[in-house]
Amino acid sequence: MVFASSANVYDVAMSSETESSQVNDPRLAETLAELMSREPIFHRTELGTTRADFDGMMDPEFWEIGASGRRYDREDVLEVLEKRFHDSSRPEDLWETSGFECRRLAGEVYLLTYTLLQEKQRKSRRTAIWQRTDSGWKIVFHQGTLMQD
Repeated sequence: MVFASSANVYDVAMSSETESSQVNDPRLAETLAELMSREPIFHRTELGTTRADFDGMMDPEFWEIGASGRRYDREDVLEVLEKRFHDSSRPEDLWETSGFECRRLAGEVYLLTYTLLQEKQRKSRRTAIWQRTDSGWKIVFHQGTLMQD
């Protein structure tokens, strides 16, 4: 572990070796694999790029907290995504994920956490709550928190 310069014990940065060795309940291996294939949510173009695609991924009560700490409701997120994916001048979205961990919260509701590295420089810890429904996986909540090196 590498400690940040802050005296705050919560500012501990984990090494990639530590992150990649997270232990998951083996009974959740299939669920973990399914959710890993969906994250980072709203960045995987193979899952869709239209407002209708994103709408289909979200629970009706979806909301998120951005890295800024600002709260975004479902409509806010849909508007941003619609603009992002219809901007032809938008550069390629480069990202890497690591350190996935999955926990069952209740019934078919799961907490997924992982680290996202964007453009080889912006590192954030991601938290997503997913629910398995009759019509497939729906994201209920998402939060991204920037990490300091």
